[in-house]
Amino acid sequence: MSQATATVPHPVQVSIPLREIVPWAIFVGILSLIVLFFVSTEAGAVELFAGNGLVHEFVHDGRHLLAFPCH
Repeated sequence: MSQATATVPHPVQVSIPLREIVPWAIFVGILSLIVLFFVSTEAGAVELFAGNGLVHEFVHDGRHLLAFPCH
């Protein structure tokens, strides 16, 4: 009786140059700061876009999740 042996292929390692990662990291960082601004400001985002509190209601649960008081 002969035994069959299976070979496991080695994973391919991909190298991404730093110059390709940095612009995306900056973009995501700036986008995150903008989102944090709108979530964290009580009246600023509402006054900028709508007087009916639409932005506040949209980010209401996120404010509580991040421990920002809003009442």
